Amino acid sequence: MTSTLAPGLLVLHGNRLELLRDAVFDWLARSPLEPLEEEIFLVQSNGAGEWLKMELARANGICAATRVELPGRFLWRVYRQVLGRQRVPAQSALDKDALTWRLMRLLPVHARRPSFEPIATFLEGADADRRLQLARRLADLYDQYQVYRADWLESWESGRAFVATQSGHATRVPDDQRWQVALWRALLGELREAERGSTRPHVHRAFIDAMTSDAAPAEPLPRRAVLFGASHVSVQTLEALAALSSRMQVIVAVPNPCRYHWADIIEGREALDAPRHRHPSRETSGLSVVPMEAMHLHAHPLLAAWGRQGRDFMRLLDAFDDVEAARGRFDLPRIDLFDEGAGATLLQQVQAAIRDLLPVGEHPRRVIDGDDASIVFHVAHGPQREVEILHDQLLLRLASTALDPKDVIVMVPDIEVFAPSIRAVFGQYRRDDARFIPFDIADLQSRGSNPLVVALEWLLRIPDQRVRVQEVRDLLDVPAIAARVGLVADDLPGLFAWLSDAGMRWGLHEGHRTRLGLGATGEQNSASVALRRMLLGYASGDAGP
Repeated sequence: MTSTLAPGLLVLHGNRLELLRDAVFDWLARSPLEPLEEEIFLVQSNGAGEWLKMELARANGICAATRVELPGRFLWRVYRQVLGRQRVPAQSALDKDALTWRLMRLLPVHARRPSFEPIATFLEGADADRRLQLARRLADLYDQYQVYRADWLESWESGRAFVATQSGHATRVPDDQRWQVALWRALLGELREAERGSTRPHVHRAFIDAMTSDAAPAEPLPRRAVLFGASHVSVQTLEALAALSSRMQVIVAVPNPCRYHWADIIEGREALDAPRHRHPSRETSGLSVVPMEAMHLHAHPLLAAWGRQGRDFMRLLDAFDDVEAARGRFDLPRIDLFDEGAGATLLQQVQAAIRDLLPVGEHPRRVIDGDDASIVFHVAHGPQREVEILHDQLLLRLASTALDPKDVIVMVPDIEVFAPSIRAVFGQYRRDDARFIPFDIADLQSRGSNPLVVALEWLLRIPDQRVRVQEVRDLLDVPAIAARVGLVADDLPGLFAWLSDAGMRWGLHEGHRTRLGLGATGEQNSASVALRRMLLGYASGDAGP
């Protein structure tokens, strides 16, 4: 017999991920699904997903019958379940990958039009690589528009070159950006009617209409989904989850650093007219009566400086979150999970001040322990040195505290830039070495993490690059490449020594250098010269001194 789950939207706020985790896991234990029914968790990144799987396994002994995925993938699957697989294809005709190649074909055609002058200068005399670079950037831009600015695209599709501002006013697209409107219309003009209806904005609108009607979905929907730990999602995602909550149970666990309503600290007084908000104002009358020139005195400076995206998300969430309805539908003692206390360490004190929305003038004066290392700043000259300092600091913490490596998450601004340094520093020690720290790199694209894909991409770029000797060594370090040319690991040190002694530095031959515009250097220190030297040495034999 199938257990019943009350449909509805439950939003949990908390300033610590551990409090949210315990509350969600407790609720799932109290309202379990069937033994073989899949529990769905939506996370903001692959790294957060791996952490959540480990926590589930730690709490339950095993992480099974659980689907952990990104919200976008979940929503597209739900679109197909509600509207039918014939109406919604497995992939949209304007997904990012397909969009890249459509743009590769359209850019040279439209770059000659007057309105495309801003990008025509970039493409003038450019080769295919440069056009592909622009196509990828534009594909990513239009993909973001489909998720976050679908209203703009609908306006452009209808023939109006307008964009909506945050306050809801429509303004004309600037003249130097009109090419974006024309290019989007050109993309749509290539699609058949069915393909045009399968773009994300059209599918999302049809999904919302279907959920607000009495029509039954084409396929059964899951009975529960949990959005865990997301600090921001798009309006489109919130609209879809709110619509789904009428037919299934939707739980949103939001990391919120402040227990008070803090959207009032954003710039622009029109933002203070929100119809409702989840948390009370810290001031009895709210901040709408505070003069603009004094607004900065009523907010924590770090929250004001770093929290813009989070503030926007809280305001969006308040529009969908009916607290009283959730209290009546779900039997939970607390839905606002904030810790108490002023904190012992410097980091805890900063977190407590943000939690309580204390402006600088109200911060208590505390004596900081000289041994307090909860907040430490290091100055480094580059990514490699940053990772080396991180490795040293982690070794110190692991040796002096009960910290476990699996409890450590390191966040970087651009993982693609730091990944080679991470592998070089953390991968230099064997597992039996006391300095070895187990690590994994999340959120890397396959082209940046799979050695064989990286090698293939390098080989395809040979005509347009210098082919340095170190790059050849890196290529042969890939086991599949070495095996293909009949080399084993013991052969490589000797081969690399030969290449160095034979004088190979860069370039395949003189013709290769000429195509790069460097023919004046001749062929000295190229691969062909080095190869001839090695062959001559082999032919002459070992004649002694």
